[in-house]
Amino acid sequence: MSLPADHFASGGASRPHRKSNNPIQSMLSMPPQWLHMYGDFITKNAHQVSQIESALRSLTYIIPGRFRDAEIASETLHSGIQLLSLYHDAVLRGAITRIPALASKIPSPHSRYTRFWAAKSRLYRRIALLLQIVQYTELLWEMAAKRKGEKVRWRVVIILEVIKAVCRLLLMQVTNSRPLVTPALPERDPIPPDVETSDDDALKELMGEDPVPEEANGSAKAAHEKEWNMPRTGTSLPSLPNPSDISSYLMGRVLTADDIKPAAKLLNTLSRSGQTAEILHILSPLVYAVALSQSKNKKSWTPWIIGLSMEYAARQLRDRGLRSTALENEEWGKRYWAAGWWTMRGAFYENFTKGLIAGVRRRMPSLVAGILEDYEYLWENYYFSTSA
Repeated sequence: MSLPADHFASGGASRPHRKSNNPIQSMLSMPPQWLHMYGDFITKNAHQVSQIESALRSLTYIIPGRFRDAEIASETLHSGIQLLSLYHDAVLRGAITRIPALASKIPSPHSRYTRFWAAKSRLYRRIALLLQIVQYTELLWEMAAKRKGEKVRWRVVIILEVIKAVCRLLLMQVTNSRPLVTPALPERDPIPPDVETSDDDALKELMGEDPVPEEANGSAKAAHEKEWNMPRTGTSLPSLPNPSDISSYLMGRVLTADDIKPAAKLLNTLSRSGQTAEILHILSPLVYAVALSQSKNKKSWTPWIIGLSMEYAARQLRDRGLRSTALENEEWGKRYWAAGWWTMRGAFYENFTKGLIAGVRRRMPSLVAGILEDYEYLWENYYFSTSA
């Protein structure tokens, strides 16, 4: 049976789709907007944010009774600040061209090298991020596992050391057998406070208020600190240096051989003995943790000697001479300083350092002695408290 023509003109015609105002979709779209606004705030006030992070991190170090009464709560706060700083680093790396102090600054060899590999290889970036997260939260995981017993605690410690060792071996493979750098992700470059807005302006911006102009609050820059716009072309010329500090201005713009060298060449490919040294350095914390978990006596020298011997063998087998680059020497310098933590571990701590610290603590004021006593509790009961 045929339908009347007006059926298609009226009732049979398809109705236009109406856009539904779904409150759930609106709520889901809000977090990305908040993250974008938060990222803009971090970019515009990078110096103030760095100061706040440093203050909060220092506060977690000196809280009296941190490790005895509320160890997990305080370590959660400390790990949270570290992870938030890691997110801030990622935001600032993505907006480096919008920060004049960073865009015009010559990056360090470490920053150039890690930025190169993070931009070139997605696998490198993800592995380095996982390694950094594990290092920031490892002590928190150990504290949580300790509440379930010593066996669970050591099992978690060994698992975390395995994860770190695998990540470092993969990073070594991704970079074509080059040495590891610490940290594996680019570090945040220090931002001078004179190129940022004032603390009051940053707070007003966060609260949604208009910042006060520089001329109104009396913080106008000197004539030599202002950029000058050319009247015909509109091109802006950079500010002049301070007349009393011209030598530092010129030295900060001197290019070295490493500044013009390709980022991938800042670290050379390791020789066979160099690869052996790097693998020994990577595996020494894992071997030490396994040996320590099997030892029944805290004062036994066997785990400590095994771990330190692997570190010493790595230093003897490393590539030396003219083939070593400045960045490689800088990395080994960090490792030499990190080797000082062996005086705070295992049998050496139990037989020597512990008594020395107790003697120093008895001569300190009560407040400093209380903080030092809390750290003693940490060093004696948690493996990752002295893990480099």
